Amino acid sequence: MSKPTKYVYAFAEGGRDMAALLGGKGAGLAEMTRIGLPVPPGFTVTTDACKVYLETGEEPPELGVEAAHALTSLEQAMGRTLGAPDDPLLVSVRSGARFSMPGMMETILDIGLNDQSVIGLAKASGQERFAWDSYRRLIQMFGHTVMGVDGDLFEQAIAAHKARHAVADDHLLDTGELARITMEFKAIISKETGEDFPQDPADQLSRAIRAVFDSWNTERARVYRHREHIPEDLGTAVNVQAMVFGNLDSDSGTGVAFTRDPATGGRGMYGDYLPDAQGEDVVAGVRDALPLSELKTLDPRAYAELGDHLRTLENHYRDLCDVEFTVERGKLWILQTRVGKRTAEAAFRIAHDLREEQTITADEALVRVDGAELTRLMFPRFDVKATDLPLARGVPASPGAAVGAVVFGSAEAVRRAATGEKVVLVRRETTPDDLPGMIAAQAVLTSRGGKTSHAAVVARGMGKVCVCGAEALAVDTAERRFTTPSGVVVCEGDTVSVDGTAGTVHLGELPLTASDVGRALETGAAAGPLTEAVLGALAHADSVRRLEVRANADTPEDAVRARSLGAQGIGLCRTEHMFLGERRALVEAMILAGDDIAREQALAALLPLQREDFTGILEAMDGLPVTIRLLDPPLHEFLPDRTELAVRLARATDGDPRDHELLAAVERMHEQNPMLGLRGVRLGLAVPGLMAMQVRAVAEAVTARLRADGHPRAEIMIPLVGAVEELRLARAETGRVLAEVAAETGIALDCPIGTMIELPRAALTAGRIAESADFFSFGTNDLTQTTWGLSRDDAEASFFPLYLEKGVFGVSPFDSIDQEGVGRLVELAVEAGRSVNPRLETGVCGEHGGDPESIHFFHRAGLDYVSCSPFRIPAARLEAGRSALMDTIGISDSR
Repeated sequence: MSKPTKYVYAFAEGGRDMAALLGGKGAGLAEMTRIGLPVPPGFTVTTDACKVYLETGEEPPELGVEAAHALTSLEQAMGRTLGAPDDPLLVSVRSGARFSMPGMMETILDIGLNDQSVIGLAKASGQERFAWDSYRRLIQMFGHTVMGVDGDLFEQAIAAHKARHAVADDHLLDTGELARITMEFKAIISKETGEDFPQDPADQLSRAIRAVFDSWNTERARVYRHREHIPEDLGTAVNVQAMVFGNLDSDSGTGVAFTRDPATGGRGMYGDYLPDAQGEDVVAGVRDALPLSELKTLDPRAYAELGDHLRTLENHYRDLCDVEFTVERGKLWILQTRVGKRTAEAAFRIAHDLREEQTITADEALVRVDGAELTRLMFPRFDVKATDLPLARGVPASPGAAVGAVVFGSAEAVRRAATGEKVVLVRRETTPDDLPGMIAAQAVLTSRGGKTSHAAVVARGMGKVCVCGAEALAVDTAERRFTTPSGVVVCEGDTVSVDGTAGTVHLGELPLTASDVGRALETGAAAGPLTEAVLGALAHADSVRRLEVRANADTPEDAVRARSLGAQGIGLCRTEHMFLGERRALVEAMILAGDDIAREQALAALLPLQREDFTGILEAMDGLPVTIRLLDPPLHEFLPDRTELAVRLARATDGDPRDHELLAAVERMHEQNPMLGLRGVRLGLAVPGLMAMQVRAVAEAVTARLRADGHPRAEIMIPLVGAVEELRLARAETGRVLAEVAAETGIALDCPIGTMIELPRAALTAGRIAESADFFSFGTNDLTQTTWGLSRDDAEASFFPLYLEKGVFGVSPFDSIDQEGVGRLVELAVEAGRSVNPRLETGVCGEHGGDPESIHFFHRAGLDYVSCSPFRIPAARLEAGRSALMDTIGISDSR
């Protein structure tokens, strides 16, 4: 027979390991009670009770009896009865979910006051003003939270009283005025709800508990959970606690304290204190609080005791602790503790310092920081004191801060940048042809697209600031201007500031603060406590991680930077980016070639340029693997836009005959769905000589590096393979060219040949494909598109927001890998591939390779490496180390 569910626990019955049942706050109260800190007694209604309530609309039948027994025990412990007319016990009712959701759910203080007990409280305390202040607080909180009265009605009423008496703060109102306000509040409730404020203390308590349950599903709570990825089905606990009063007199007060500075991580007590106030006053900011250090002067004994308790808690939790406390006539009470939230800077410094103090191990210190925090520390930022309202908001696609003159075309960006001018490239969306302008620009701003659009992916790869999908902007490239909804017109040459972290655009130049962390990561030299902490965390991550971290890099410059940031090779070198700019004419010549001779001539002109690129990249990555992907996109992407050509021809009286050829080629190569058309391996097999030219360029680059006593490790990757027959044909051609170059030079070449797994069929037939592959690299961007059957740019601009709002996606599958669907294909492919070829190397080269959650999945899936844009390498190294500790050993993040 199963044990009946218990829905109520006294603080003395619980502990810190019961957070799932008691919520974080309840578990903290129980733990502090257990270790002997001065905690006002109380009890916790469990998350299980909340779940029943949310599912059925009714409280569990047992809850009423259990709560009544717990209340009786509390009354006996305090020697007072809830709401008694002479010396009443009052209680607070507070939410407390498993994961901290500060300010998102409800709190009601002073439960138990009514028209009679307020008089008893005044007599028992000797403070009539305090009693009426507490009663009006209860009516205001209860009226709004439990009875649904518009909170502004209460605020307007009390504001009118303060204006009448020419006082700025509530605490300056006298006893008579507070009593009148209380009566006015009761009248507001009666008018707005048709019922009177309840006088029965037991009714107040039960309704308050239900209101806290209901607050789990408020809009702000839902939004917060969505942002923080907190599951929807956890529910909240409810903590019922005996009231202690910081608003009793001038010797009383309330505050919030941290065991270390949560902003910087500096050692020492930090916080705020507000005399003659209740805890909600500090949180609401109704009065300016004093620095916590002022308590040392106001009440030295309470300050000293608080310091002792803070040290006890930090030693006990072995982490930064956030504490709420009240001083009641000189007596210190601890009302709450939790592991404190902190900035990215504080996270690294605190973890480092606790490790140095031997409070935690190096493994624990690593788990307490994460890649997202490291990324925030790396980018330059705008001065936080700047208060300019943004022109527009978009998707924060690539973080950082940049300032420059607006330009609306790639050529103009290059021209201005060549003169030393900083520019911001503004487009509706970008294409591969915009790459020179993106390289020249300080930032990229688009009115369309999302985090995995072309602009976003390329900008992240270059470490460029990027805001995508600023849909409110009307971008007019012809007139070279954009217009905001408020009518502000920004023309080419005007200066804007782009905040890629916040996803905002500002008119004019905002001041920047440089990132010491970014500089330290590239040089390896610490420049203060923060950079020392970051470098120390990365060093330990490198010592424990199994996953290698490689870079997506297409130029020697990118490769050099990636290596300085810790890359262990290149997991994706995209050769199509080498065909842009001045070389585009040679690609056009290849496409327009009317016969084999003309096509061979065009390919021969491209060969030395490709060889030079590969040689530079192999030199930068000497001794490390460089995976070179053969041409992937369809050829029409290297041709001018069809509409642009048609307009140019229509306007020209004596047009360039070549434009007619280009237009004919564009129309001939047009595809309804080019993403699933003639690209990847299909292109290499269909266009004679193209694959051979690229493989020869690789082979000759390897030969050149070997002759220079280098140690090149080139790997050749065939993209978009869906069937083993495609790979066999491509491998045969690749092997033929490698053997040809080896025979010509007399130098043996060892270049592994593998494929990208980016189609569901490839993943499902990976066992067959592995027979002809030396390695698999998962192209998770396209694999996500083809698995879900969607186009990322179209989807992110249309139904993605709805899907995220409705919970179809917890997070965009392009931001973090869809573990159930796409991830399952990855697991199947790895398992099937290695069953055929146990030495098969596997990695990922999509943008998921830099996403923290995805890295943990790839570690569990058994991949050998992840590859990401150079800027994301430090964060990926950190997360690879954390995944080894969290997913293999089982160490958890205490935060």
